[in-house]
Amino acid sequence: MPDQLEAGSKDLEKVGAEDCMGEQEVWTSLKLLNWTRDFLAGKGIENARLEAEWMLSAATGLDRVGLYLNFEKPLNGDELAAFREMVSRRARREPLQHIPTQEFCGLEFEVSPDVLIPRHDTEILVEAAVANRPEAARVLDIGTGSGCIAITLAKRLPGTMVTAIDISAAALVVADRNAGRNGVEIEFLKGCLFEPVGGRKFDLIVSNPPYIPTTDIGKLEPEVRSGEPLSALDGGVDGLDFYRKIVPPAASHLTEGGWLLMEVGAGQAPDVEHMLQESGYYQEPVSIRDHGGIDRVVGAQLKRKEINNC
Repeated sequence: MPDQLEAGSKDLEKVGAEDCMGEQEVWTSLKLLNWTRDFLAGKGIENARLEAEWMLSAATGLDRVGLYLNFEKPLNGDELAAFREMVSRRARREPLQHIPTQEFCGLEFEVSPDVLIPRHDTEILVEAAVANRPEAARVLDIGTGSGCIAITLAKRLPGTMVTAIDISAAALVVADRNAGRNGVEIEFLKGCLFEPVGGRKFDLIVSNPPYIPTTDIGKLEPEVRSGEPLSALDGGVDGLDFYRKIVPPAASHLTEGGWLLMEVGAGQAPDVEHMLQESGYYQEPVSIRDHGGIDRVVGAQLKRKEINNC
């Protein structure tokens, strides 16, 4: 099998946009899917068939159903060249979500090694924000990265002024392009946590901060360790450093009755709830589970008429 995969790899590499016609071997959707499944599996990539479908859909513009309705149709030169490039990048363990965009809440986002790859677990945070503060006029996103949370909230809460902060200038460049791609205007500010907004107040503050314990970083998949910024992953010794930095000062940046909502890692919800309770600024915290049954979002509403200056 390894020899066959290597031979198949050479065959795919030599068939480009300029010579895929004529006497060269014809590559149909079905043949490419089967070959790519084996090739990526041989590189140690899980879910190789699903990834092959995703890349072929991106190359051809067809959804998964369309691929199978046209499984005997040969790819044209441009489609084959695009697909070949994507497979080559994935085989080098470049994150799939970098090839070429990532879907989040039904929107398309550019990602790069400068930002955290949007994950579907984070959609729970967006859903909670919309449900708890649908009338929010001013929203703040701390650590925006690709901008996926801020941009999606701007789309779902029309008329809302959304401000997004990140310490990384490179990340803000990506986020700004994503805002343009999705047709929304976001106020992007560079800086650490609340520094760029001074004494401004918001009806809703959201954040997906780094929450992976430092000692667990080395256990992550190669794509994550090399393809995403360490600063967006490392949450300190216990993974809770940024919650300690967000919870108390957020109170002075919330309007009366405003909400603070944060994504958390598996098993971290009780500790973050305790932080909210111990601060004395918030009402009883709530936890919201993701589709896997894990408490994924923790938040609380500011106590009314109790925060003047904290």
